[in-house]
Amino acid sequence: MLSILLIFSLSACKENKSTEELTKVKVAEVTRSIFYAPEYVALAKGFFKDEGLDVDLQTAWGGDKTMTALLSGGADIVLVGSETSIYVHGQNSRDPVINFAQLTQTDGTFLVSREKIEEFNWNMLKGSTFLGQRKGGMPQMVGEFVLKKHSIDPQKDLKLIQNIDFANVANAFASGTGDYVQLFEPQASVFEKEGKGHIVASFGKESGHVPYTTFMAKESYMKENEDIVKRFTKAIYKAQKWVEETDSAEVAKAILPYFEDTDVEIIEMAIDRYKSQESFALNPILDEEEWLNLQDIMKEAGEIDSYIDHKTLVNTEIAEEVSK
Repeated sequence: MLSILLIFSLSACKENKSTEELTKVKVAEVTRSIFYAPEYVALAKGFFKDEGLDVDLQTAWGGDKTMTALLSGGADIVLVGSETSIYVHGQNSRDPVINFAQLTQTDGTFLVSREKIEEFNWNMLKGSTFLGQRKGGMPQMVGEFVLKKHSIDPQKDLKLIQNIDFANVANAFASGTGDYVQLFEPQASVFEKEGKGHIVASFGKESGHVPYTTFMAKESYMKENEDIVKRFTKAIYKAQKWVEETDSAEVAKAILPYFEDTDVEIIEMAIDRYKSQESFALNPILDEEEWLNLQDIMKEAGEIDSYIDHKTLVNTEIAEEVSK
């Protein structure tokens, strides 16, 4: 009995010591979406813990709220659209926000129609009411970019609604506002299953590769915690490879705890959609071509006048090192 108690005691001490050795990292994500599947995989599969990190994940529900959390010290690292780092740079910040690990490489939203359409054509949006996303945010800018690509002037050819808070867009559509809406997964598939809407097009397929959501931190944090950032990026890369190599059904089961109110079949369907259009970045490197494409979209939306050099707000050294 004494030996059993001794073994149990030693095991408990070892477990407590292991827990104490984990470094806590406060992370804020812009929203909760299957679009960020590799992030949840890194948590669920213990990839962060393997790197000695205890990640405390919070959802901020909006790019502005996410960046506020970072700048105020409420978060060490944030997952948000790369455009937010450019906005902070434009305010002459003394502590710039640096993109260091890319998670998604396409837009993650889908065009959802209230009515079922057998053969969709983008011209059908002319004269309609389109419930878009917040002005200046990546979903809205990509949405307008795609509309213009199809010769639709978002300010003249349709009624564009973009004054609804990010977290309430889906509810507004469900309550009867708009003929079309721009939604992330799993909400788009949930609406389709419930008969509230029908997915007719993908903004991700239409817009090409962009650094849509990346992990970023203040420059000062990265200098003071280079090893933490490196270990964090290693965990993300491991998750990216796991998602790429794993069947969508297994990925869906892994991340189900982060979507308790969503059927696993819908999660699997959404992952399949994102995989088919290469939405999940295969590694954390944010390259110059994607950075340029991002700013092309921002310039087209009238949000920037000049381009920011890739090296100014992007650090690829860590991502390149862990990806070797």
